[in-house]
Amino acid sequence: MASATPVRVRFCPSPTGNPHVGLVRTALFNWAFARHNGGTMVFRIEDTDAARDSEESYEQLLDSMRWLGFDWDEGPEVGGPHAPYRQSQRMDIYKDVAQKLLDGGHAYHCYCTTEELDVRREAARAAGKPSGYDGKCRVVTPEQKAAYEAEGRPSIVRFRMPDEAITFTDLVRGELTFTPENVPDYGIVRANGAPLYTLVNPVDDALMEITHVLRGEDLLSSTPRQIALYKALIELGVAKEIPAFGHLPYVMGEGNKKLSKRDPQASLNLYRERGFLPEGLLNYLSLLGWSFSADQDIFSIDEMVAKFELADVNANPARFDLKKAESINADHIRRLDVKAFAEACAPWLRAPHANWAAEDFDPAAWAAIAPHAQTRVTVLSDITANVDFLFLKEPVEDEASWNKAMKEGSDALLRTAREKLGAADWSSPESLKNAVLAAGEEHGLKLGKAQAPVRVAVTGRTVGLPLFESLEILGRERTLARIDAALAKLAA
Repeated sequence: MASATPVRVRFCPSPTGNPHVGLVRTALFNWAFARHNGGTMVFRIEDTDAARDSEESYEQLLDSMRWLGFDWDEGPEVGGPHAPYRQSQRMDIYKDVAQKLLDGGHAYHCYCTTEELDVRREAARAAGKPSGYDGKCRVVTPEQKAAYEAEGRPSIVRFRMPDEAITFTDLVRGELTFTPENVPDYGIVRANGAPLYTLVNPVDDALMEITHVLRGEDLLSSTPRQIALYKALIELGVAKEIPAFGHLPYVMGEGNKKLSKRDPQASLNLYRERGFLPEGLLNYLSLLGWSFSADQDIFSIDEMVAKFELADVNANPARFDLKKAESINADHIRRLDVKAFAEACAPWLRAPHANWAAEDFDPAAWAAIAPHAQTRVTVLSDITANVDFLFLKEPVEDEASWNKAMKEGSDALLRTAREKLGAADWSSPESLKNAVLAAGEEHGLKLGKAQAPVRVAVTGRTVGLPLFESLEILGRERTLARIDAALAKLAA
């Protein structure tokens, strides 16, 4: 197996749509492992499936990596000694290696049709035997080959697995053994000559001198096949050594099922659109199979890199908990300085997120309210509903909030509150609080009950930022005008 230094890892996604958070977790663990060990991070694009891959998805992958803050030492936009880093540009390499495997007796042409394979698999299952490929074409005479080709039968290229058990030590799961009957010969080149993942992935790892393959548990079953292929590649002088393998635990979703691309919460774009901070999302994803310490689950990415050890990765499945992810993100929002928070919110203060006209946005009011908003939002997109009362000509009409706050007697309370607020000192939120408190006392209400109609009259909602700081920033004139509008509505 590979030596520990120098560490070379790779992240090799396929550009097939919106990135999945499980994929991001894999990228994170590879990147953190490389950075912790002073190693090399290779970013490679597996785009040999022309039917599913797209240039748009490729650009989206690069954009996602940049947004998450990952840098890479070799790969797209960076280059490197093993370029090109897109598999679609390496087809001649795979063709050459496949021919070397054929010439060396490590692979062979298989002429079995799909129908023939299905019949034999079904018979094997009925007999209680493994249903993988049975090796029928391992030995094909020149006469049989001529007959097949005369029929016009297409052939795939299969790799010849050794008739012996394969044992390796997984960096996460410990020693594992696969017996030959459970790892049959497998296809590496399609009948049309296109190379399969089973060939291109290990060939690229070999040529790029990858020392550690850290990937999802779903690929564990392919590892013995790749180890056998590596041994053949070493014999042929294509590879130098077999990398160490570590298979990361499944990420589970609702119903204790593996999180799939079809699950809404799997989409990286969802978290970007909602306004997760990259640091917050990565902090949470790092906890899916790894822990920083028994008593700390909020940390920076630099802190994670400093502590990241594969020995601390847990083999058990990790459950994705959206509430926990949001909580951790909220903590990272609180960690920002106010200026950084205000800048991070900028996209949500403009169209299409904002529901106010651009000319009504008041930078001074935003600067004043930002410190109060920072302590309340869970994701950055929350900011729009929290501060819109400052920039809208009239507050949002939330019927549920109105019905909840405007009980019998609310008109009398609002008239008293308007009178006292009109006479209050507007340079102090404490003065505004005392005005509403006094209005409540006149009507036999504590502050919590007294301020609810005022909040809905002014902001349109029952829940929001600290009320009296909000009133101070909104100002006397606009606050009293909104209370007047609410009184008119109650009268109507």
